[in-house]
Amino acid sequence: MRMARTPRATPAVLLLNRTIHEPIRLGIVSALAVNERLSFNDLKNRLGTTDGNVSVHARKLEDAGYVSCHKSFEGRVPHTEYRLTAAGRRAMERYFAEMESLIESSRPR
Repeated sequence: MRMARTPRATPAVLLLNRTIHEPIRLGIVSALAVNERLSFNDLKNRLGTTDGNVSVHARKLEDAGYVSCHKSFEGRVPHTEYRLTAAGRRAMERYFAEMESLIESSRPR
């Protein structure tokens, strides 16, 4: 006799936005949430990471539509600035709400 399978609830942690959940990307989104714009070097210094990390993770957020990137030159020196988009702010707010719910559900009653 075969038992019917009951659907399992998807663990809340698996529902988190994986694009934002990665620590460097979460740091970028969080820093941009409280600053209108930040330069590449500002982000690198705030996060204490490398050029490559900022570049790769900012590009991932840009591809998702969560940050915008503006490149210019100051004299002959390249200058890159990032801003959080409206979609990025909504995604971040949903992410934080999901995290709060996950934390609350794990507390003893």
